[in-house]
Amino acid sequence: MDPTTLTLVGALVAFAGVMATAVVAYVGKRGELSLNSLSTLTDELQEERSSLKEEKALLKEEVVEKNAALVAKDAALAESSAARAAAEAEIARLRLIIVQLGGDPG
Repeated sequence: MDPTTLTLVGALVAFAGVMATAVVAYVGKRGELSLNSLSTLTDELQEERSSLKEEKALLKEEVVEKNAALVAKDAALAESSAARAAAEAEIARLRLIIVQLGGDPG
């Protein structure tokens, strides 16, 4: 082989090496950017999950408070119902006494 051919072959090999290095650098940079993007996304998801856990805890507390309020209202209604039943029984008893005494309970 003559020196020109050797120089050309050497230049082609060097060019191939430079191109391979460029490709590796490009792929490596893209991988790094993808990894950074994935890391950022993971951080955002963890923050969102934490926020949702806090919101869920607040909603559970609210449900417990509303259930307690409903229980209190149910108790008040039951008490009112018992008082009404007692009042109606007293009215019936008094009407019976009025009828027994010869009066008109109307």
